[in-house]
Amino acid sequence: MGHNKFNGFIGTYTKGESKGIYSFTLDTENERISDVKLVAELDNPTYVAISKDNQFLYSVVKVGDQGGIAAYSIHNPAETLERKNIQLLKGSSPCHVSVDSENHYVLSANYHLGTVAAYLTNGDGSIQPAFSVIEHTGSGPSERQEKPHTHYSGFTPDEKYAVVVDLGIDKLITYKVQDNALTEVNSLSVKPGSGPRHLEFHPNGKYAYLMTELSSEVIALEYHVEDGSFKELQYISAIPDDFTENSQGSAIHVSSDGKFVYAANRGHDSIAVFSIDQDTGKVTFVEHTSTEGSWPRDFMLDPTEKFLIASNQESGNLVLYSRDTDTGKLTLLQSDVAVPYPVCVKFLNY
Repeated sequence: MGHNKFNGFIGTYTKGESKGIYSFTLDTENERISDVKLVAELDNPTYVAISKDNQFLYSVVKVGDQGGIAAYSIHNPAETLERKNIQLLKGSSPCHVSVDSENHYVLSANYHLGTVAAYLTNGDGSIQPAFSVIEHTGSGPSERQEKPHTHYSGFTPDEKYAVVVDLGIDKLITYKVQDNALTEVNSLSVKPGSGPRHLEFHPNGKYAYLMTELSSEVIALEYHVEDGSFKELQYISAIPDDFTENSQGSAIHVSSDGKFVYAANRGHDSIAVFSIDQDTGKVTFVEHTSTEGSWPRDFMLDPTEKFLIASNQESGNLVLYSRDTDTGKLTLLQSDVAVPYPVCVKFLNY
């Protein structure tokens, strides 16, 4: 069945004009993003996750001096969101949320508190109070590593484990997820001061790629399914050696054919493209592409993977590129799509 229109959602910081979660449409035939509209009003829904069956959306949220997760059901492809419920914990709001393929567990990572929280869902997509909240301990050499800063919590490809990335303590921690607890099974300490931020697995499940925020590097990792452990294979810079201004790594994504890794740089304001050696898992730098704006917080490949959309938080614009599936290279198509303070971009699953 031929699709030429794909719907998605944008999480934002609700400052300036922003009111919450926005939806948009990508028209792959006309190579344009359109129909940006507000679909849910809530405070700082910076990161969202969509269930595999496209029935539900989970968003981080701030309510007063508490933070947590809001659950929504999605109606007629991304036209409207209906709020199911909100579960809150004391303290600032989380920065990342993910949901497993069965829509059974929701995980959140809280940068300010250095915690990871796990929730069970109900049949209607609403979520129960957090059943496990783990607080990390430790610090790192950088001034931004005075304490733990959890930045990502997601599932391994077989969903046997959850992997949590902590920027404050330079660690990847693997947890077993059960209905009553998160239990640590393994951890990997990466280069001190690198500040790991986001992780994505290679489709073969044997490799994973980690973006560091403080050192702006991509770390290629080998993943061991048996025990949930990781081993470092390679460190490679995502910014040019001669770039000396402030730049912080943000998002990382792997193409579903396993051939390319994309990583975004805030400050250098670019997306770095790397090709992957299928035999070793190591990567080779291909090129940088400007994000045509300031502070690219996130980006996403569309469902056809012939396009990529980046979101510039500070300049308030989405940018559309076409993607050469053979070389991995990006070509600018459109950069004037206005969205206030966009943080993450997520497509429905097609």
